[in-house]
Amino acid sequence: MLDDDAYRRLALRVAALRKGTAPPVLFGVTGGVAAGKSTTADAIRRHLEAGGCTVALLATDAYLWPNDELERRELTMRKGFPESYDVGRLVAALRDLRTGRAVEAPVYSHRTYDRLPDEVHRIDPATDVVVVEGVNVLQPEVAAELTASVYVDAAGEDAQRWFFRRFLELCEAAKDDPDSFYAPLAHLGEGVRRTVADAAWEGVNLVNLREHIAPTSHRATWVLRKGPDHRVLSVDGL
Repeated sequence: MLDDDAYRRLALRVAALRKGTAPPVLFGVTGGVAAGKSTTADAIRRHLEAGGCTVALLATDAYLWPNDELERRELTMRKGFPESYDVGRLVAALRDLRTGRAVEAPVYSHRTYDRLPDEVHRIDPATDVVVVEGVNVLQPEVAAELTASVYVDAAGEDAQRWFFRRFLELCEAAKDDPDSFYAPLAHLGEGVRRTVADAAWEGVNLVNLREHIAPTSHRATWVLRKGPDHRVLSVDGL
């Protein structure tokens, strides 16, 4: 299956959900870390906009507890797990959108690995589609608020390889950015970076995938399966 055709067909199905319902359509995009959630969300957004829809993105990372709060709750090493999110605030935002109220969401930075203080992202409830993207999108309380969703599935070894590539890119970018979360790793050798990345994958990301993310895939409207080259192999239910 050609990637662009798969994303176009998904976008057409999502756009069709506008009929008979008040805006916005709340469309969830989820999957494990590095599986391709952001790529999928952006491709579907692009096709929706090409078809005349207005689209906003709501990344659930914005509702992670700030790092100091995670530390206070002893959740620093479980960041990304269901309990590391302010689920009540996220669900309230989705309900506000469904009932026609604007939302001012927090803003999360992958550069600093934390919320950006005093910054908000405003979402207009008149938007046709709000793409809700994150690893926790199909947790029960969040999934209950969505109109439809897609689960992005990839083999564990592929996702780990993609994660390491992204990790290296962030480390490289931090060489000239002392405020980056990755700055302490910026000038270390690739072997050290690999050790840190592997520990993060095995101890955090893989555990979260097996225990909390993959078990939610049955709630998805569609399951998009990716091959080792990041291309779309199939979309179940499409």
